[in-house]
Amino acid sequence: MTSPDRVLDVGCGTGTLLRLARDAGHTGRLCGLDPDPAMLDQARVRTDIEWVLGNAASASWDREFDLAVMSGHAFQVLITDDEVRSSLAAIRAALADGGRFAFETRHPQAREWEGWHGASFEQRNPDGDVVQVSYEVHEVSGGVVRLTETLAGQWWDEPLAELGALRFLDPDTLGGFLDEAGFAVEQQFGDWDRSPITPASTEIITIARTR
Repeated sequence: MTSPDRVLDVGCGTGTLLRLARDAGHTGRLCGLDPDPAMLDQARVRTDIEWVLGNAASASWDREFDLAVMSGHAFQVLITDDEVRSSLAAIRAALADGGRFAFETRHPQAREWEGWHGASFEQRNPDGDVVQVSYEVHEVSGGVVRLTETLAGQWWDEPLAELGALRFLDPDTLGGFLDEAGFAVEQQFGDWDRSPITPASTEIITIARTR
């Protein structure tokens, strides 16, 4: 795969991924899209990258990017079929012919949410900052897990609790949405070691190409 000149990060947060790309020598267009103004305020410290407020479905670019990414399982915040369809349609429209969309989602077969309730996890972002994450699971229905996520770390004066939901799509259902939006799955892995999806896989890591 050749290095993409124009990259769109959907759900970019504070912009860590794009900043690392720029610092690693990427000289092309880098653009981050996120619906959280506070996150973008932090991202905008870097003026050599474009930052746009909005969600995936609100994107209105027309064939301007070679690669779109969604990291951090951000794809799972698309809860309804309409949200998935409208977001994929906008991402497809933003990509040039032959462009790729790379993202990951947790595999529902692993049933990770069963180990979340009351548990606390330590995560480290690419900058090395430690974030303590805990969950309270309220309901699991129709592939959607409704929960409260609490974050604690140097970014917040006190723990931040947010009510939210995550959708878990199996590979076949996910593939159907991608096909409908005009994507063809080019590669799909079950873990970050690039191993294939198996009955033991915890991830669905997808690289899809426009068609």
